[in-house]
Amino acid sequence: MTTTVLVMALTACGSTEWGFPYRPNIQQGNWITAEQVARLETGMTREQVRFLLGTPTLQDIFRSDRWDYPYYSKPGYGEPETRRFSVWFEGDHLVRWEGDSQPDRQPFQKTDTGADAREPVSEQTPTSSGAPVEPLR
Repeated sequence: MTTTVLVMALTACGSTEWGFPYRPNIQQGNWITAEQVARLETGMTREQVRFLLGTPTLQDIFRSDRWDYPYYSKPGYGEPETRRFSVWFEGDHLVRWEGDSQPDRQPFQKTDTGADAREPVSEQTPTSSGAPVEPLR
C-alpha cells in the first residue's frame, strides 16, 4: 500500500514541467511583440515609445539617446532564448530602431484559442424604434 502511494506520488512529479529535480523557468527583460515594433514611427516622442514598448531595461547614462530592450528566457528544461531590440533618439524624437525579430504573441497567448471567427460588425447602430440610422464614421 505505501509503495503504491509512493510510486504514484513520484510519477505525478515527473510529468510535464515538473521534472526531478525541479528547474523553474527564468524570464528576464522586456517582451516585445512584432505588432508593437510595427507601430513604431520615426518622430515619436520618448513618452510615446515608453507607452508602446514599456520602460527600457537598460538606459546608459553616457548614451541617453539609446534605449535597449533585451530579453532572456531559460526554460527549466530546454534551450535558452535571447532577443535584443534598441531604439535611438535625437533630442526627444525617435530616429531609428533595430533588433532581432520579435514574436507575434505575448507569452500567455496560445497559438489557437479554438474560438470561431467573429461575425462582421454592422456599420449601422440599431435604434430602439427600429428606424435606420446613419452609418458610424
